[in-house]
This record gives sequence, C-alpha cells and structure tokens, in this order.
Amino acid sequence: MAQYYSIRESLLILVRLAFFISGVLSGQEVDFATEVAPILEKKCLSCHNPNLVKGEFSMATLQDILTADEDYLKPGNSADSTLYWITLPLEEGEPPEMPKEGDPLTEHESELLAAWIDAGAEWPDGLILKEPSKGDKSWWAYQPISEPKLESIDAYIAVELQKKGLSMNPPADRRNLIRRATYDLTGLPPSPEEVEGFVNDPDPQAYEKLIDRLLASKHYGERWGRHWLDVVRFAESGGYEHNFFVYDLWPFRDYVIRSLNEDKPFDVFFREHIAGDVFGRGNPDIEIGAAFLTAGPFERAPNQEPAQAAQTRANHLNEMISATGEVFLGMTLGCARCHDHKFDPVSQEDYYGLYATFAGIRHGSVSWATQEAKQARADLLRPLEKRLSDLELELVALQDTVLQRSRENIANFEKHWTRQPVDRRGTEERFNPLEAKFVRLVCESQDLNLFTNKGHKIDEIEVWSAENNPRNVALSTNGGKATGESRVSEELPGLYVAEQAIDGDYDSQYYADGPALTIELAEPAMVDRVVFSSARRGGVPGHTKYLFVAEYRIEVSLDGQSWQEVAHGRDRKPVPKKYANPNAAVQPEFMSHLDFRLTRLGQTEEEKQTEKDIRREIKQLKEKIESIEPLPTAFLGTRLPEDAQGPFNIFIGGSPQRRGYEVVPASLSTLDRVMPTYRLAGNVDESQRRLALAKWLTDPENPLTPRVLANRIWQYHFGIGIVDTPNDFGYMGGEPTHPELLDFLASKLIENNWQLKAMHKLLMLSETYRQSSAWNTNSAKVDADSRLLWRFPPRRLSAEEIRDTFLSLSGQLDTTMGGPGFRLYDFMLDTVTTYIPLDNHGPETYRRAIYHHNARASVVDLMTDFDQPDCTLSAPRRTQTTTPLQALTMMNHSFTRDMADHFALRVRKQVPEDLDKQVQAVFQIAYQRQADEGELKQSLKVVKDHGLRALCRAILNSSELIHVN
Repeated sequence: MAQYYSIRESLLILVRLAFFISGVLSGQEVDFATEVAPILEKKCLSCHNPNLVKGEFSMATLQDILTADEDYLKPGNSADSTLYWITLPLEEGEPPEMPKEGDPLTEHESELLAAWIDAGAEWPDGLILKEPSKGDKSWWAYQPISEPKLESIDAYIAVELQKKGLSMNPPADRRNLIRRATYDLTGLPPSPEEVEGFVNDPDPQAYEKLIDRLLASKHYGERWGRHWLDVVRFAESGGYEHNFFVYDLWPFRDYVIRSLNEDKPFDVFFREHIAGDVFGRGNPDIEIGAAFLTAGPFERAPNQEPAQAAQTRANHLNEMISATGEVFLGMTLGCARCHDHKFDPVSQEDYYGLYATFAGIRHGSVSWATQEAKQARADLLRPLEKRLSDLELELVALQDTVLQRSRENIANFEKHWTRQPVDRRGTEERFNPLEAKFVRLVCESQDLNLFTNKGHKIDEIEVWSAENNPRNVALSTNGGKATGESRVSEELPGLYVAEQAIDGDYDSQYYADGPALTIELAEPAMVDRVVFSSARRGGVPGHTKYLFVAEYRIEVSLDGQSWQEVAHGRDRKPVPKKYANPNAAVQPEFMSHLDFRLTRLGQTEEEKQTEKDIRREIKQLKEKIESIEPLPTAFLGTRLPEDAQGPFNIFIGGSPQRRGYEVVPASLSTLDRVMPTYRLAGNVDESQRRLALAKWLTDPENPLTPRVLANRIWQYHFGIGIVDTPNDFGYMGGEPTHPELLDFLASKLIENNWQLKAMHKLLMLSETYRQSSAWNTNSAKVDADSRLLWRFPPRRLSAEEIRDTFLSLSGQLDTTMGGPGFRLYDFMLDTVTTYIPLDNHGPETYRRAIYHHNARASVVDLMTDFDQPDCTLSAPRRTQTTTPLQALTMMNHSFTRDMADHFALRVRKQVPEDLDKQVQAVFQIAYQRQADEGELKQSLKVVKDHGLRALCRAILNSSELIHVN
C-alpha cells in the first residue's frame, strides 16, 4: 500500500534530508556530558524536571525520558524520535514546538541532539541533569578573599570618589562626632559633661580614648546585641496563628549581650549558635548559644493529621535552614526547598543535606543548668521519689485487696445507691428549706481521676429560694458573689474564674483548681434547691474532655465559718465506667467511679486508717518535692534521636509526601571550588552533624562568612552595607560598591581574631567615618545617596534608641541588665494569644528597650511606630518610615508626657529658680549644646506661658533630638 505523508511530515523530512546532506548526522561521535547534556539542561530542564514535570514527564535522567512515551526517544533512530523532531521549525520563520519558553535550539544544537540519538543515546551511569542557575560558582561572593591592595579604608574610598570626581567632606565638629560615636556604640546620648570634656580635650588621642571608653561600656553589648537579635530573628513568641508566649528565651538575649561585651571572637560565637550545646555541654553559658536554631517562629498546632504534621515539621526545619543561610552566609537557601535554586548554585541535595543536619531539633524548653546543679537536684529528689513510688504501690495494693473483697459483696452496697448518677447536663439537689448567707459545693472526687479534687469544670451553679416565685439567688445579677480556686494565670485574666459559674451564661466556664466553690448571697435567704452542671447546653453526658464532680456535698452557712451539710451525692449510683476517659494514662490513682465507691464502702476501720496514713505521707512527700527549687529552663529546643534517624531524601516539590533520592548530611557544594567540603554517613549522631557544619561555616577558607559579617559591621556604622542586601550575596542581591574594600575588611576581621571591637576602632578612626554629614549639592548630583561616602550619612534613631533617650534625659533610665524582660502589653491566651498594648507604662518598664519581651505580631505604640521589626523573618536592615502615627504617639502618648514631667523635675532640681538657666539646662541635657539667642527667647516664652513641662515635651518631640549627624 502506498504511504502518504501530511504536509507537516513532509516538511520535516525535507529538513531531515538537509541535515543528512550537510554530513552532520553521518555517524560522528558526540560526547553527551559536554555537548548534549548542557543543551538539555539549558533548553528543557526548566519545564521538565522532577519538581515541575510539565507534560507529565521529566528529562533529568535517561529512564525518565524513556518511560515518558515509547516514541519520545528511540536510541539509534532520531528520525522517529519525538524528542528530536519537536526541536525543528515547521517552516522557515516559524518557531519549533519545543521549547515553549526561551530560545529554540540552534541548528547546531539540533544536529548534536540527532547525532547523539543516532549513536545510541548513550547516557553515563548515575548522571542526573539539573537546570543551571543564573549565577554559578564563578560568582564574586564565592571566590576566595583577595589580598588587600591598599592599606586603609580611606584609600579604598578615595579611589571610588576620584573616579566620579568627588572628595570627602571636611571633619565633623567634635560635638557631632561624640554624639555620633556614642549613639553608634551604646545607643544612648552622651551626657553634657562628656561632650564638654571631649570638645575641650587638647589630647591628640582624645578621640581614640573616647572610642575605647565606649567599647568598654556595658551598654555597648546592649546596643550591638540589638543589631544581632534583629539578624537572628529573635522574638519571644511562636508567631503563626496561635502565637504562644515563650517565657524562657531571654537567656539567649543575655548571652548575646554578654558575648559582645566580652568581645568573644565571632567565629566562636557562630559555632556556639549551631552547636553550643554539643561542645559546651554542661556549661549553660555556652549551651544557650544553640537557642539560635529555635529562636524563630514556630507553629504549635496540636492534633494534626499525619500529613499536615509532617508538613509543619518540614516548615520548622526550613525556617532553621533559611535562617542559617541568611545569617552566616548571606544565602537564600530556602529557595532550594522545592527545586534547585533558580539563581544561585545551590541544589536540592545541598538543601536536604542541611535538612538531615538539623533533623533532630524540635522547638521546646529544656533544663538549663550546670551538670553539678542537675546532679545536686537529682540527689535531693531521688530518695523522696523512691519513697513516693513505694507508697503509691502500697496504696494500690491496699485498694486492690479491698476492691476484690468488695466485688464479692457488691449486692450489699448497691442497696445504698438509690438515685441516678450525677449528670453533666444538670444535677439537682433538694433539701428542707433553711436560711443561708453562704452556700458551697465541695467536690470530694471527680468522675475520672478520682483523688485529685482539682481540675473539674462547672458551667453554672444555681441556688434557688424557697418562696412562691423561686429566684436563683446565686446569680451575679441578683447580687451573688462566687469564690473558688481556678486555673488562671496571667495569660487568662478574668477568664474561667469562679464568677463565670453564676453569670447565667452556660457557655462561660469555671475551671476549678480546688474542691470548693463558695457562693455568697446578697443577703440571707431561705433556700431549698441547688443545681449544678458542666454541659447544660447539651452533649453526651459522659463527655470527658474535662472532669466533672462525682462525689460531693453541699453545705450552707450564715457566717461563712460554721457549715451545715444539707445534701450529698453518696446515695447516687456511680458514674458509669463507660464514661471513663479512654485516652487517660493509667496511673496508680486511676480507677472507675464504681471501683472507687466499692473501695470506700468496703474498707475496715483499720484499712481506712492505713489508707489515711499513706495518703498523709504521700501528700507530705509531694509537698517536699514541690518545695525543691526547680531547675531553670531555656528555649534551647529538644533533641530527639528518632527524628534524626535516616534515611533522608529530597522532597519533590517540597512535599514530605513525595520523597526523591536519598541524601546525607553534608556541606554546601556551592563553595567546593574554594574550600574543603564534607559528606557524613546518614547514621552519624545529630550532634556531630551540627558540629561539622559549625566548623565548616567558620573554616578559614570559607569566604562568605567573614564577608557577610564585615558587611554587617560596616552597615551599622554607615547606614547601608557595601552590599546593600546583607542577607543575600547571591545573584538577586546587590553587588558591592567597593568589593576590594569588603575583602580588606573581611581580611582584617580574620586578622583580628574575629573580634568586633578592633573592627569598630578600624572603621571609626577612619577619616571616612569622622567626616561631616554636611550636604553638598554638586556631590549629591553625582551620588545622592552617598553610597560612595563623600559625606557621613546622617540617620534617625531607631525605636529603641528613641525610647532609651527619653528615659535617659528624664533621669528615669533603669540600667539593670539581664533577666526576664518587661512587657508593654497585656496578653490573653485562649485558642490563640491576643496582645493588647498598655496605655500607661509604669516604672517597672523603665529599663532599656532591648529588655522588652518582644512578641511577634504585637503592637507596642512608639516601638512599632518607629519601625521595630516583627522578627518573623531575619531583619538585617531596619526600614525607616515617616507616618502621622509617629507624631501623634510622640506628642500624646502617656509615656512621652510622663517623661516630660520627669525631665522638667530633673531640671528644676538641677537649677531651682533661674528660668534662663533652666532653659539652657534643657538644651544641654537634650542636645548637648547651648540654646542660641532665638531659641532662648522662644523657649522662655513657652516656659512663662505654659510651664517648664511644656518646653520639655516640645524638646522630646523635636527632630534634632532623634537624628544623628
């Protein structure tokens, strides 16, 4: 039969013949790895990779291609291979079918593809194609640090200025210089005496001595610690929807401040962040460094189904990996979670090598004490806990003996149980009318764990009057008052307390933390009925999410001292065993209500006394155990061996449910051309994985870590880094304005043993730092942002500096260091945590702002208004906004008004009567300068018309106060 071809097929045959005529497809040898693989990676892999699989197939391996479609690749026959035909144009001027995006294959590339297929489509074993990133390993940031060519910072700056025809400003005057240096190193204003002393000091070394004094100040660690806490995304709540409060992360904050004040080498500091709990085990001051890993946001969502729990777990580890990459390496490693990094040479294998490294870490608190302290406490507890365990076993044995005997005589007991069991939907007791001022419900046992007398729930209790038209006299709207221990804390102010049991609202709950709930009536009344419940709205009577009363008595009193029992539940049938909590842990004290009844009723007097003695001693032992001071805790994270067990795999598309090829803990391949790398066996202990990473990060040949740190130091002195994206030195980040200067600084950092104080002096003694910030219109036309540093960039104070300055000027700053932070908000914890800013800030909040307990997603007026970061992510550089809220808060917030009052009081004490001198004192304290003639005249008028407080309030709201030149 004759074979006919479509127009399309005919055109393709003609193209095919043209290639045969050219001789390209005549059987020449083609090297796949060097000639064909780069074509497929560049032109095909962006769509057809294991993570994207457009067209439902990947081209990462030969097997992927062969299983896609039987006609797609036919080794030895390019003419019948779809892979080849779809790369050819149908006719001149028209694009081929593939690739759909990007440039088509060139004629030569199509020829090579065909030749490879015709030669048998050989593919080297184990070769996996990967889409190339836009930035490769030749990127500037991944090269070794270059040898310095010049001898000073100023020389490097001068070179770039000269290229643009610019020059530096003259030196700043001494007043501005000391203000600049003092704020930069301590975050606080200099005193008028310090400014005057420096301005008038003839010593040529006066400025260097000033720097040394500031670096020795305890406030240095507080100022630069705040910078670092921004970078490491430190905040003291979990974030996400629930945003739970974290009470014990503050030791990490104190560790950062202490390390900076001690001038700890930063390579040591970095290693402690990754593995301080490994090489510092037993030393809390070193162990706490590893809290860096769990200082970021986390989600504490209970009862997740397995797939979601696995995804949440993967999210937590991704946060640690991303933070590690940004903080130490200036790399966006999180981009490689779902696929090879599109812009930087970071593969999925690199990412999941770090995933395997951190796999043993979970968020949580652990004991934070020396080994000696842990051992001492254990020695105290051991005999007490042993005796307690013996007594509990003795009690169980006694109960079992009685219970066995009682079960044999159960018929003798059942005759006493004439009423139905207590009902969570409503249990009623009636009694002969009598007068009462107080009524109380005493829980003798609960329906599950029957010996705790704690933890049960009451949604409403009613006390009814004995009259023709009965009234619920317990109701709060009728004057009733309820008291009783409740499970409340500062997270739950006003919630779940006893008053909820008499508010007439069945949806509000009282959670008892003690046996008695007492109702005081507005006035004595004749009463004859009490009703109480925990599920009045309905539901299963045995619903056991919360305990309910099982054994009880109801008592009344006229004076609150002498009580008379009027009703009890001892004649009620036991709570059915089927209602017992199926998820409750079986403990020595746990038994069904029926067994509890039988045990109580079946004891001999001697057995009752024995049980009473045992219980008394158990109570005493528990009190002794509770009296032993607990060990402090810190949010260091838990280490679970089962989490760290391999094998580990890449997650296709980032999903833990789609596992790809196996990986092992390893360093990044990104730097394998310039420094040693490592690959560990999958069964290596998780602590050793992190230790290996910590050493790799600070290896002397690692060019990224010192570059990134040097750039941060520069940024915090000059307002912007040599690289203006301090967390991203990759392809999508900013390129350095002075690359050779950056390497010079990185070299000096290493030369100075990674200690920051020497670097501060190096920068601050330079002419570049000491020049004035005066504006030059001509220079600004060339470099408006002063990136080339023809002037010193002026800046506005940060939120913390503004608040600390107000406290300092007013004489109210509490310089106490360390410990748990103060809070400028209230918070309530229910299903989620709600943070409410405080309107008034009392003296207990007058510490430096770094000691504020910053919670994610909380709003704290002045702090938030002036751009304090949320720290859900690393904040390597503060944003600086100008908003109406800033002016409104500064002018009207009670804190500003209070500080104005204290400021005025300070000045009056310093200068009791002379108004001229008072005004000058205000200017000296606030600005460290004299008021000029015009300022003095206007200020005196304000003081005479409105008082000194008004002037102080205006000064606190002035632009000069919160800007440094």
